[in-house]
Amino acid sequence: MSERRACRLVGIHRASQRYASSPRLDDGELKRRIRELAFERRRFGYRRIYRLLRREGFEVNHKRVYRLYREAGLIVRKRRRRKSLFIEREPLVLPACANQTWSMDFVMDALSSGRRIKCLTIVDDYTKECLDIPVAMGMSGDEVIKALEAVAAFRGYPEAVRTDQGPEFTGKALDQWAYMHGVKLKLIQAGKPTQNAYIESFNGKFRDECLNEHWFRDLHHAREIISAWRLDYNENRPHSALGYLTPSEFAATFRTQGNEHNQADVTKDRLD
Repeated sequence: MSERRACRLVGIHRASQRYASSPRLDDGELKRRIRELAFERRRFGYRRIYRLLRREGFEVNHKRVYRLYREAGLIVRKRRRRKSLFIEREPLVLPACANQTWSMDFVMDALSSGRRIKCLTIVDDYTKECLDIPVAMGMSGDEVIKALEAVAAFRGYPEAVRTDQGPEFTGKALDQWAYMHGVKLKLIQAGKPTQNAYIESFNGKFRDECLNEHWFRDLHHAREIISAWRLDYNENRPHSALGYLTPSEFAATFRTQGNEHNQADVTKDRLD
């Protein structure tokens, strides 16, 4: 009797009759390799690990990989998205005088060794002066306050400070500092850098003319170069928004005009 007729009489498929079992891969060996791949690539889920196993020649299906992956406790935890504060949109208005509004932001760069550095840029929105650029490997809210206090020691406190919703700016430290000194904190909406356009414009110049033009050997070297560039920006670089005066020249003109107005008011009061 032919195989075809025999299978039809018995009621089985010919492929089932011809099936030959293959030796099953040991779960212990497979689980060990899954754990090795999961620790090498910590953000890979079981689907990517399954693909890597298939590339290595493991004859295994995704359901078995998933079972062993779960048994080993290797499920990738989803990173919780940080909730941003609800901020009502506020139009960006040019301040009427110095120290009315400061803007702050972080700019990231790297040393020649590859280590990351953070630069905190602080700018007066009216005079366009760069008030300070502290540089560090990392910077907390307390260190942001130290930088602001150093500027306020010779310049006075601003009426308001505009920032994004970074953790260094939304923590208790900066909020308490602002409350103690009567400074209003203006937070921009999440993902809306154009609402802090003055500091974003400055950051573009800072990166193009300083960070991209120098190779920093270490943190001390980076601080020296950035400090020298900041002084040159304030004192020698003409600013188109200021009628091509430097920020220092514009600030000096503003102070002179302010003193003249004050003197005129005093004279008028005496005459009255």
